Amino acid sequence: MRLASPRIRPIAPEEWNDEVKDALAPIGSAGAMPALNIFRTLANHPKLAKRWMVFANHILGKNTLPAREREIVILRIGWLCRAEYEWAQHVVIGKREGLTDDEIRRIGVGADAPGWSELDRALLRATDELWNDAMVTDGTWKELAQHLNSQQLMDVVFTVGQYNLVSMALNSFGVQLDPGLPRFPAGVDG
Repeated sequence: MRLASPRIRPIAPEEWNDEVKDALAPIGSAGAMPALNIFRTLANHPKLAKRWMVFANHILGKNTLPAREREIVILRIGWLCRAEYEWAQHVVIGKREGLTDDEIRRIGVGADAPGWSELDRALLRATDELWNDAMVTDGTWKELAQHLNSQQLMDVVFTVGQYNLVSMALNSFGVQLDPGLPRFPAGVDG
């Protein structure tokens, strides 16, 4: 973790008032699912959380990208941002969506790692380009467009942007890993 302790205290679900419960309702009632540290931290700002949840739910649940490809993009931007919390949560989700341990390892290497399909390479390259220059190059766009429709192309950009933002928040707020989540692989300067 980039910070050893939280800068913003995560609020336990039993301390959530009605406004917080309403804002975080899209993740389920306080007792219905584990209150992840990201949501416990967002409980400090329910108005922001309520509005952000609408967009976040589109990106994670209504995205037009296939789930596996969405997770490649999310894991790559989490890696680039050195956002261990984001990475760890999406290692779990990525495996559930069909990513292998080897593919997850190669996401850290990027598009130049051997074994990627054309689409996977283009997704990784697009993520790197957006992170480095806030734009997908013409060449990468053309590669993506051979496999994705216009809505999917838009969702690539918005997925990278959403998880770049989330990574900034997680790193800056010092959101700590939830119990049982994997750590960055050895050698990653977190």
